[in-house]
Amino acid sequence: MNAQIRKRSGELAPFDETKIRSAVFKANIRFTQERLSPHQLDELTHQVVRRALAGNFIPTVEQVQDLVEECLIDHGYAQTAKAYILYRDEHRKAREFDPELMKTYENLTFRPNREEQEYRGINEDTAMGTMLEYGSEGAKAFYDRNVIPPEISQAHREGAIHIHDKDFYALTETSCQIDPITLFHEGFSTGHGYLREPNDIRSYTALACIAIQANQNEMHESQGIPNFDYAMAPGIDKTYRKAYFSSLRQYWQILLGFSHDDAMALAEEVKEQLGTDLALTRTDAFGEALIQWLPRHQVEKGFQPISSEEAKASHQYAVRQAEEETDAACWQAMEALIHNLNTMNSRAGAQVPYSSLNYGTDTSPQGRMVIRNLLKATEAGLGDGGMPIFPVHIFKVKEGVNLNPSDPNYDLFRQAIHVACKRVSLHFSFLDAPFNLRWYRPGDYTSEAAYQGNDIRVMENVADPDCVTPCGRGNLSFTSINLPRIALESKGDRSQFYHLLYRRLELTSRQLRQRMEIQCNRRAYNYPFLMGQGVWIHSDSLRHDDLVEKVLRQGTLSVGFVGLAEALTALTGQHHGQSEESQRLGLEIIGRMSRYMESLCRETGLNWNLIATPNKGTALRFARLDKKEFGIVPGVTDREKYTESFLVPDDGSVDVYQRIQLEAPYHALTLGGHLCRASLDGGEEELEQVLRAMKEAGVGYAIAGPREIYQSAAGQAL
Repeated sequence: MNAQIRKRSGELAPFDETKIRSAVFKANIRFTQERLSPHQLDELTHQVVRRALAGNFIPTVEQVQDLVEECLIDHGYAQTAKAYILYRDEHRKAREFDPELMKTYENLTFRPNREEQEYRGINEDTAMGTMLEYGSEGAKAFYDRNVIPPEISQAHREGAIHIHDKDFYALTETSCQIDPITLFHEGFSTGHGYLREPNDIRSYTALACIAIQANQNEMHESQGIPNFDYAMAPGIDKTYRKAYFSSLRQYWQILLGFSHDDAMALAEEVKEQLGTDLALTRTDAFGEALIQWLPRHQVEKGFQPISSEEAKASHQYAVRQAEEETDAACWQAMEALIHNLNTMNSRAGAQVPYSSLNYGTDTSPQGRMVIRNLLKATEAGLGDGGMPIFPVHIFKVKEGVNLNPSDPNYDLFRQAIHVACKRVSLHFSFLDAPFNLRWYRPGDYTSEAAYQGNDIRVMENVADPDCVTPCGRGNLSFTSINLPRIALESKGDRSQFYHLLYRRLELTSRQLRQRMEIQCNRRAYNYPFLMGQGVWIHSDSLRHDDLVEKVLRQGTLSVGFVGLAEALTALTGQHHGQSEESQRLGLEIIGRMSRYMESLCRETGLNWNLIATPNKGTALRFARLDKKEFGIVPGVTDREKYTESFLVPDDGSVDVYQRIQLEAPYHALTLGGHLCRASLDGGEEELEQVLRAMKEAGVGYAIAGPREIYQSAAGQAL
C-alpha cells in the first residue's frame, strides 16, 4: 500500500517526500549561510522518510516535522535546524488570517490608485489587470513570510532598500536582449505552435513582435533587441528577391505577351538555371547572366524568342520595381511593428510588452532601409497620429558610422534627431563612451553595447570573459538603496554614512545572491521560450529538465540607488548641481559603491554591477516613507519624490551643458545602466549640439528632446 500522512485537518493524504526536501531547502536558503548541497538534501530527506515510515502507523505532519529537526541535529546542521524551526513558525503564522493582505485586496477591488497604476504600468480598471495585482500582492506576502530573510523583508518594508519586482522573486529574471538572427534561423516555437523562418520583411517584424511578447510572458521586465537593423536586413533581401522575380513575370506578360503560365514557368526555370544570388543593390552579375542565358534558352527550347535587348530591359524593370516594392513593404512592416508593440498584450492582457530596439550602425543598403522606414513609421505615429510609447528606440551613435556629415549613416542620425523632436520614445546611446568603446569592433553588432528603455545595460562578462556581448543576455535582478535615508540616519556624520552604506551594500548583495540561488534551482522547462528556444545565451545546451544555473551566470546582478542629490543635501546642505564640494562627495560615494561591486565580481565570479535606478515609483515610495519617518527636512523630504539615481534636480541650478558635465562621470561608475536627461527649448540644431556634447563628455545613454513634447505626451515625463 502507498504510504500516507495525516494532515492537520485529520484527513489522510499521499506521503510526498519532495515536500520534506523543499521545506528544508527553503529554510536553509532563507535563514542561514550554512548551505546544503543537493546530495546532502537528498540524503537527509531519505533518512527522514525511513524514520517516519518505520513504524506500523500513519505519521502526522507535526511528527514528520519533528523528525526533520532531529535529523538535522544528528547530521550536525545546527544552523539549518534552527532555521527550520523558524520556518515552521513562519508557516504557522501564514496559516493565520492576514488582515493587511485582505485590506490590500479590498483597495484593489474598490479603490484603485491611479497614480500608482501609472508608475506600475498596469491597468487595474480591467479584470485581468486587477487579477494580476491580486496575484502580485499575494506573492509578495508569501515571499516575505516564507522566502526572503526577515531582516531583508524589514529593510524593504521600512524603505531602506527596494526589491524590484518582488512578486516574481522566485520565479524568473528581469530582462533579455533577444537576437532575432539566431532565433529566426530555421524557425522557432512559442509553445503554442511552430513558426517557420520568415521569408519577407513583413514576416520578420511580425515575428520580432511575437518574440518580444513570448519572452515578456516569461520574464518580469523589459525585452530588447540589440541589433534590430542587422537582424531585419536579411528580410529585405528575401523580400527583394521575391519582388524581382514577380516583376520579371509582369514584364514578360505585359510587354512581351507571355501567358501567365508561361511567365511563371520561365521564372522558375531562371531560378533553377541561374540561382537566386541577388540582393538589393547587388544585381549586376545576375543581370549579365540573365541577358546571356535568356535569348539562348528560348531559341534552344523553341519558345517565344526574347532578344538580348528585351532581356536587359526586363532585368532593368525588375530591379527598379523590386526596389520600390521592397521599400514599400519595409514601410508597411515598420508601421505594423509600431502598431503591434503599442497594442499587443502580455501578462494576461494587463500590459503591452515593455520593448526596446537598438539600431543605427548597420551601413548596408538593407540595414539603412530598415532604419529609414522605422524612423518614418515612428514619426507617423499610431492610427490617429497619436504618440507611440513603445518600442523605446535607442539610436546607437558612433563616430565614423553616423555622427559626422562624412559618415555613411549621418543622414539617418539627422533623421533620428528630427523624429526625437516629435516623439518621446526615441533615445540615444553612445558607443564612443570609453566603457562602450573598449568592446567595440567595427561592423560586429555583438560587440556593440546595447541598452533597454529602463536604462539597463548588459555588456561586461566576468563569468565568461570570452563572451562579452549583449546578445542573449540580460539582468537577473536588481535592488535599490535609499541614499537619503542613510544620510538622514547618519545625521551629517560622513564616517557614519559610509559605515551604514557598506552595511546596506552587504545586505542588498546578500539578498540578490539569495534570490539568484533560488532562480538557479529553476529548470529549463520553466522557460519554454527563453531557454527552450535558445533565446538566453548558451541555453541551447540545456536538456528539458536541466537546472538553469550554468547559463544564468551569464546575466547580471545589479545594485541600484535613488536620491544622490537629496543625500548630498542632507550631508552638505547643497546638492551636486549647487556645489563643487558636493559633486566631489557624490563621485566618492558612487565610486565606493562601484568598487564594492567590482570586489564582489572578483570574489564570486559573477556579473555584479551598479545601476542608476531610473524607477520613478521607487523614488516616490522612498520619499513618502522617509517623510513619515523623519518629518519635513528642507531640501530632502520636502518633495513628492526623490531625484532618480545621480541626476541633478531640475530646479534651475544648472543649464543643460552643465548638467551633462556633472552627470557624465557617473556613467562610467554605473555599468549596469545609467541615463542623462536633457529637456530643450530649441529644435533639431540644438538637439544635435547637445548630443555631440554628451558624446564628448562620455555619456552612455540619454533621453533628449524639446520640453514641449514631454509635457504634451500623456503619461510621460522627461
